[in-house]
This record gives sequence, structure tokens and C-alpha cells, in this order.
Amino acid sequence: MSRSHWIKGYGGVQLRVQDLGAEDAPVIILIHGWSQCHLSFERQAVLAENFRIILPDLRGHGQSDKPLDSALYDNSKPWAEDVHSIIETLKLKNPVLLGWSMGGWVVMDYLEHFGDAALAGISLVGSSITTGKYLPAAAFKVRNDAAAKAVGMYGDDLAENLASVVAFIDVCFHQQPDELAKTKAVGYNMLVPPQVRAASRMRQEDRRAVAQATTKPCLVVWGNHERLAPADMGIQALENFPNATGLTFEHSGHSPFWEEAEKFNAELTVFATACFAKAKEAE
Repeated sequence: MSRSHWIKGYGGVQLRVQDLGAEDAPVIILIHGWSQCHLSFERQAVLAENFRIILPDLRGHGQSDKPLDSALYDNSKPWAEDVHSIIETLKLKNPVLLGWSMGGWVVMDYLEHFGDAALAGISLVGSSITTGKYLPAAAFKVRNDAAAKAVGMYGDDLAENLASVVAFIDVCFHQQPDELAKTKAVGYNMLVPPQVRAASRMRQEDRRAVAQATTKPCLVVWGNHERLAPADMGIQALENFPNATGLTFEHSGHSPFWEEAEKFNAELTVFATACFAKAKEAE
């Protein structure tokens, strides 16, 4: 069963949210990455056979509203309030909250403002608990690669913007998607205004204390062929979340949920099921 919702987020921004599976099933919320949209998780749709899968388009992305004021993107409050609004509006009980890449920052935003009391567990995929100058040293070298830095995605020159998007998508995969999937990814990347991309990526935050205060189970995931979020970022998260487990994907880059989808879905099922069982015991 598939449903779509419009949900009012921070500042009145309307968020487009896809909703798959039985409404009374345990809930997993999948938060996409920078300049992407909910279609990033197409290969997780099968999880709706056992779970309720919530797939928001983040503010400024996909089909959600795209105001251009940088203050609606360059700090933690708007993102945190958006996730809270989705959970409250849809009356989602004890969801597992998973964030990929910048989506992991959004998970940290939520934890910073609301804590983990309403969650069964969290997962960061190819992400970090720090941003900007607070990232581990190894991340700077990786992110200074021209394709990963993607400066052309911040400007209004259309040809440069498109070329930078194509190069950035290549960086997101070790096992490259087929032509149709890559074309679709270029399409939904181009829905995001350059001003939104710049404001949402240029953040300077250290959430190690937020991680340390999080008691719910945490699954930290990265690919062995990462070109955006090297292992040091995952290790930093593992060192700060008290109840964290690390999981690496041997044949993946930045997108293990796509590159090794069957294994990813199986591992997420095991993790989420354990989280839901623990949450039920605590009731």
C-alpha cells in the first residue's frame, strides 16, 4: 500500500512524504542525502512487506517546498523540526530513524533538539556526527576532491551545474548504476536550487556530545570504497554513540543501500527488528 502526504514543517515549509506498507507495521524513516530525494531509496521499497517505510523529500529537495532563504537550511533547527513534525503528524510510534550522507546530519539535528526518547533506534549511512572544520582529518582530503567538493553545484551556470551533478553522482557509487538509474538521479538532483545546496552543505557543527547522550541502538554503516565519507567518519561515530554497531559493505562506495541492496535490506531488517523488540520490552 502506498500513500503520499503533505506535511507542514518548520517555517511553514510543505514537505512531500511518501508512505509505504501497512499503517500499523513497525516504522522505518529513511532520510535521503544532499541534493537527492526519496527516490534514492527505491531499492528499499521491498521492506514495506514487513515495515511501514516513511520516505520524506527534505526541505528544498524533491517535491517539497524550496524557499531560498539560507537561514532555513544552514542550521540544525529547521531539519530537526521537520522530522519531529513528520513523526507527530503521522503519529509514528517508536520509529527507527535512518539517514544517508547529509540525511545523517538531519538525524543528528533531530537528536540535538528532541533526543532519542521517541525513537526505537537510529542509523547513519555514509555520514558523520561532525561537519565542516570538525570532521576527522582524513575527511578533508577526500572532500577536497573536485567531484566530491562539487563547487559547480552551488552556482547558476547551467552547463557547469549539470557537469558537476554528473561527476558528483559518479562519486556516490563504487558499483555504478545503469544509464536509466543515473539519468533519473541527475533529474532529481537538478530539482534542488543551487542556493539550497550551498546553504545546507556549508555547516560547522560538532555533535559528539549529542551522540554521547543517545542511548538507543545505533547502526553505523559505510562502504569500503567510500569517496565521500571515509571510514574515519564512521569510526568517530562508533567512538561516541554508547550503543553503536559498525557495519561495512565490501563492494560498495557511498551508496550501499543501492550497490548491495539485498544485503543492506537484510541487515537493516535484523537491526530494526531488534530495536522494535527492545522498544516493546521497555513499554
